[in-house]
Amino acid sequence: MSLEDLRKKIDGLDEKIIELINERTKVALEIGKLKQAKASEIYSPARESEIYQKIDSLKTDSLPKDSLKTIYKEIISASRALEKPISVAYLGPEATFTHLASLSKFGSSVQYIPCASITEVFAEVDHRRADYGVIPVENSIEGAVSHSLDMFIDADLKICSEILFEISHNLMANCDLKQVKRIYSKAEVFGQCRLWLEINMPRIELIEMSSTSQAAQRAQKEDGGAAIASKLAATLYNLNILAEGIEDLAHNVTRFLVVGRHMSARTKWDKTSIVVSIKDKVGALYEMLGPIKKNRVNMTKIESRPSKRKAWDYYFFIDMEGHVEDPKIKKTLKMMEERVRFLKVLGSYPTFRTS
Repeated sequence: MSLEDLRKKIDGLDEKIIELINERTKVALEIGKLKQAKASEIYSPARESEIYQKIDSLKTDSLPKDSLKTIYKEIISASRALEKPISVAYLGPEATFTHLASLSKFGSSVQYIPCASITEVFAEVDHRRADYGVIPVENSIEGAVSHSLDMFIDADLKICSEILFEISHNLMANCDLKQVKRIYSKAEVFGQCRLWLEINMPRIELIEMSSTSQAAQRAQKEDGGAAIASKLAATLYNLNILAEGIEDLAHNVTRFLVVGRHMSARTKWDKTSIVVSIKDKVGALYEMLGPIKKNRVNMTKIESRPSKRKAWDYYFFIDMEGHVEDPKIKKTLKMMEERVRFLKVLGSYPTFRTS
């Protein structure tokens, strides 16, 4: 076949693809009408998880499955926007890693609301100025984002989805590397790049900022100022990338949570997050964890945080496999409630799966 013949074949296939996408969108709009009639949530993490699992199960000859998921993410995002516009609050400003993680989850056909703090993200969703919020909760190098955990104790919002997003840090400035006098970024980012900074920039002043994008904005305005941020931030603020991938570990992954006002529906692969406060007595922690072992529930994480109400008093954040509607999880939580002072279900949601 000649080049012209192949291009004509692609043109024909494109017409069929567009026809099928339009047909799919019409069906999605019918689903949207049924959801609105029942006052159901337009965004369904459970259904989204099913679609991506189906893509994983399909055989593909040439196109990688991750690429297929990216295509479907935008198709779903556009269809969802036609059903009902969705707004998502995130820890901003634009081009932060939380912004990038939000885009990876919700696609581009969404109204994004940048917030100055994690507290503000919760407030936007709680006061119904945003449908959902995206916050960082832990990093594979630096551990938990404590402020995010603390917010869940008093908030009425539920975790409805999670995002695992690979983070790559880049040093950027409007000057040469040898002319850098100070570097701006978040405290957590400095921690993730500690080794590289000690070796390559040992005598350079490190100045903490509230976000990586704010750091890039500052570096843009200052002679000798540099920032550690995303490549998108470098493009957005017209900075030159001086060094790429300066994080200390290659697989630097941050876990983000999507918070909303409703619990996610049950799927085949779920995770439940809870927070508990144990009684002030010997063996209280062991007693609290007993039902998890007894009911053979897989606990995937436990994190302690000071209650800030009394010295040496702690909250424990626990993740376990399963949905709150699963009989085994129901039984476990009921048994735990009898052994602790306080137990709160933060959410049940589809767990992130790569295959």
